[in-house]
Amino acid sequence: MSRTVDLHADIGEVLLPEDAIRDKVAELGRQITADYAGRPLTLVSVLKGSLPFMADLMRQIDLPVRIDLMEVSSYGGTSTETSGLVRIIKDLSASIAGEDVLLVEDIIDTGLTLNYLIRYLRGKNPASLKICTLLDKPARRLVEIPVDFRGFEIPDQFVVGYGLDFGERYRNLRFVGVLRPEAYSDAK
Repeated sequence: MSRTVDLHADIGEVLLPEDAIRDKVAELGRQITADYAGRPLTLVSVLKGSLPFMADLMRQIDLPVRIDLMEVSSYGGTSTETSGLVRIIKDLSASIAGEDVLLVEDIIDTGLTLNYLIRYLRGKNPASLKICTLLDKPARRLVEIPVDFRGFEIPDQFVVGYGLDFGERYRNLRFVGVLRPEAYSDAK
């Protein structure tokens, strides 16, 4: 039997309010614009979680920007832990050979999925490949990841909102919040 979901009641704490996210995304956009000055850039979003972040970020970048989307899976349904096994569900639509590529992520946790994606994308011969993440959770890191553009470093808590989900819910929240444990322990 599934329980009724109350998006706001399931949040134990608002970790990053909407205005803090908006300000940080604008700051990241300025940094990226400066770093790639005068060069076209391809943004690659890792679906589904990074889509709101990339949509806001690309509007803050004052350069010619092309976007592409990938979808990968390393979590199973309502799990809060990565399986460590990465599957590419949707690959890039166009070649990135010879292009400056910025991989846009919602969150870097263990680093296992991103480590796989970095190796995979480097095999497609981009001119450069850098990483931009909204959230970085270094306490859970199992693999060293070179983060070029970082929004926020967050504690080891299960967060949802602004694209991040649990069981495909909570993505539409305009903030990042800590999910109450009972919201995900009931799902097991």
